[in-house]
Amino acid sequence: MIQEVVGTRVGRYFLPAFAGVAFSHNEFRWSPRIRREDGLARLVPGLGTRAVDRVGDDFPILCAPGQPGLRVNTTPEEVVRYSPRYLDALNLATGRFETLDVETFLRECGPEMPGVEQLVSVLRDGHLQQPLLGQIDFQRDDLVVTFEGLLTRTPFVRQIRGLLTLLQEKLGTPVDLEFASDGRELYLLQCRAQSSARHAAPAPIPRDLPRERVIFTATRHVSNGYIPQVTHIVYVDPEKYSRLDSLARLLAVGRAVGKLNKVLPKRQFILMGPGRWGSRGDIKLGVRVTYSDINNTALLVEIARRTGDYTPDLSFGTHFFQDLVEAGIRYLPLYPDEPGVVFNEPFLTRSGNILPDLAPEFRDLSDTVYVIDVPRAGDGQVLRVLMNADLEEAVGVLGPPGAALPTADEPTTQQEPQRGQDWRWRHRMAERIAAELDPQRFGVVAAYLIGSVKNATAGPASDIDLLIHFRGTPAQRAALELWLEGWSLCLSEMNYLRTGYKTSGLLDAHIITDDDIARGTSFAVKIDAVTDAARPLPIGQAVAPAPPTV
Repeated sequence: MIQEVVGTRVGRYFLPAFAGVAFSHNEFRWSPRIRREDGLARLVPGLGTRAVDRVGDDFPILCAPGQPGLRVNTTPEEVVRYSPRYLDALNLATGRFETLDVETFLRECGPEMPGVEQLVSVLRDGHLQQPLLGQIDFQRDDLVVTFEGLLTRTPFVRQIRGLLTLLQEKLGTPVDLEFASDGRELYLLQCRAQSSARHAAPAPIPRDLPRERVIFTATRHVSNGYIPQVTHIVYVDPEKYSRLDSLARLLAVGRAVGKLNKVLPKRQFILMGPGRWGSRGDIKLGVRVTYSDINNTALLVEIARRTGDYTPDLSFGTHFFQDLVEAGIRYLPLYPDEPGVVFNEPFLTRSGNILPDLAPEFRDLSDTVYVIDVPRAGDGQVLRVLMNADLEEAVGVLGPPGAALPTADEPTTQQEPQRGQDWRWRHRMAERIAAELDPQRFGVVAAYLIGSVKNATAGPASDIDLLIHFRGTPAQRAALELWLEGWSLCLSEMNYLRTGYKTSGLLDAHIITDDDIARGTSFAVKIDAVTDAARPLPIGQAVAPAPPTV
């Protein structure tokens, strides 16, 4: 498909005033007040390439359309640090796609940029100010791209929120969309079902994990994610940290974490510590580190231990939130003292601390900073972290490297779940149902498979969609519906034990008659259709029982 580029001519360049992407579901919430349904938008000046593709040397502006007043960065220093510094444009003189320095571009072309006063703020005396139309000195003012005017003085947020809501409602699924503006009108460029990379998708969480292998669980403010091979855990004991008797020792903990960040295997260790990582105020609230001290971790965990009736606030990674997002580092808050939450602190403090081996200069902190070699402490096992925002649950559990998660019934023998396991299991169950279906007893002529299971796209929460061609009596139909309901409830419970997804039933069986087929009703028309045709299932034939998959 060839699509016209949205934009306008600005000097020798052609570009939109701004562009970006937006998502129905926000998987990177930086405040407990932001719900997953509040969505996420990533905004950049110029062409939207820098919003769609993450770049290591720059940042987009993030906004939750459902909570536009809750910003990731609040202080002027943070806003400037994480503002876009480059933009992409088409050079009409050379016919080339170019990446331009924002400051240089604004000095050269700022007066011609449509709606520029909505895109930038002026930094004066350490404060950010909103410029008025025609009052920007592009040669002298210190301009910062903030989109403050766009987010607070225009209908943009309401428009994006409305688009996300409408498209999700009509398509029946969360969506992501791409948009651009020429400075006057907002254009919708693309819409599709919101998807995630494998390690950022909702991870199925089995219900029957052996308690002794669970290191921690979480039930609040959980995003999606899957971290399969954690070999080391860095644990800063919250109670021991709070008892450190000098500022020098508190600062030394941050330096120790920075040293471990350099020597531990990248993206194969997680950091667990008290309160607010990167705290810049009261150092007792959390370990004082910068992003460069944690940038190799796979997961940043903030622990809120209750003291009396007080549970401390967490930062939700806001001190370097955008760095975490752009690097794909997951974030998880833990509340160990809440009912039903598992926190296996003995494993973290009694498994053998290798801090003196890795950073001997910090051996005097060995009673506060613990480094656990997971395979050594766990009989060759690694830690897996499963995070599921749909269930609002996360779990860190031990399991053999490269193997599936252990369950109570089969602790060590399973193979790694393959991509597509959910639809394969459902397909096998559909075949089993059809094979057990007695044509004489229920008056059934044929059975067909349709939908996501037939198309091999079913996920852990998907139904099994069946067409049942019925030619019987009312009594036979009632018996058939009851029989199918029994299958539906049983399969729903099996799926819950496999994945943790709760459903009221797993079968969506559509009973059609000869008359439906003759009239070509919505479901009957799928039989012998030219595209996306229903797939016949042999009925009344015994098949071997499906192998257990949990």
